[in-house]
Amino acid sequence: MAERSLNIIAVGTLDTKLAEYLYLRSQILQANPSINVILIDAGRSETHHEAITISQPEVYRRSGDSRSLQSLPRGEVIKTMIKGAKSVISDFLNEGHLHGIVALGGSGGTSIAAATMRWLPLTLPKLIVSTVASGDTSSYIGESDITMMYSVVDIAGLNDVLRDVVGNAAAAIAGMAQRYASRDTTTLAGIKGGAKKKCIAITMFGVTTPAVTVARRRLEAVGFEVYVFHATGAGGRAMERLLREGRLNGVLDLTTTELADELVGGVFSAGGDRLTAAARYGVPQIVSVGALDMVNFGPKDTVPEKFRGRKLFEHNPSVTLMRTTPDECEELGRRLASRLLSYCTNPRGTEVWLPLKGISAIAVEGQAYYDKEADDALFNAIRKVLNGSDIAVKEVDADINDPAFAESVARRLVELIKE
Repeated sequence: MAERSLNIIAVGTLDTKLAEYLYLRSQILQANPSINVILIDAGRSETHHEAITISQPEVYRRSGDSRSLQSLPRGEVIKTMIKGAKSVISDFLNEGHLHGIVALGGSGGTSIAAATMRWLPLTLPKLIVSTVASGDTSSYIGESDITMMYSVVDIAGLNDVLRDVVGNAAAAIAGMAQRYASRDTTTLAGIKGGAKKKCIAITMFGVTTPAVTVARRRLEAVGFEVYVFHATGAGGRAMERLLREGRLNGVLDLTTTELADELVGGVFSAGGDRLTAAARYGVPQIVSVGALDMVNFGPKDTVPEKFRGRKLFEHNPSVTLMRTTPDECEELGRRLASRLLSYCTNPRGTEVWLPLKGISAIAVEGQAYYDKEADDALFNAIRKVLNGSDIAVKEVDADINDPAFAESVARRLVELIKE
């Protein structure tokens, strides 16, 4: 049987970084001579070289923009070339001829590359060597699985340091592409949503880990594959994305703490689309209120001045928690329930479970964040919004980490999926 051909796209601004991309290409071929390197020029101006597969004029044409690039500000040029590059790359993707994508860049080149990579399927290898990779890369990566490698020096002329970094990146993307292409048909079917096992998502935080562990083991024992998402903003967005892609059969949304960060301004917000995808697509789900007792910030000295007088808890040196107030909890309850109610296409497939004795490990009686008034405000708001609807509200006289609570929600989710 003939060896499968590997295709790796290298996309970048070749009017400013042609030499660096040609070196990247040579290093990929050195790692594996059978790889087909598809070099896409997304620069402002046309560049000529025999190694370029998709020229800058073709990328520009595919953007559908008729304006002169030379007259546009830099930001508009980047948006235009992103649109064109996406259109070109989609052809290779739709034909099943893409096994990896790599790029080199400063902030502009990284913006183009990251935007073309974020919409590609999860687990397809994606790598960017970037001058901005040592800082906050969340705006580039989003909820995708892009790998970023710091270039150490600017990508502005080859030197010993950059050659070594680019050589490492070339070997990495070649190896990842080989691994991606060699997956057996069962694994590939699973990536496309056709896995034999049904897949369930669970949301988790450190303060809900005991509940998630019990529920996960229960679900795995009855044959489900379980994806656990850390509720750090990116985790919630990644879960919503997989739901939109049709890759999940059920959701045990125990930990909805990202809503608190969205409301108050913490660092782990998942945005306004949180809690919408499962409801919109009728995926069976059980939603709870795990860790809505807290808003998340970074190290203690990064907590905004206006919150310094609030009840703070140093979870670890990098994470500081702030207790939500009764007013905030009332609004969180309204938002959670209203969002479900607004988007649910199958309300009988959605249930909200309330652990009446505590919504996190530190919100039970005797712990730092125990606040009955705040919890009651949260519960009452949910009851009020969902009263009379087809979304059931189940109240359990236990805290969220009680094994009996975790077992019950897991069993009920299995029932909803079967129904």
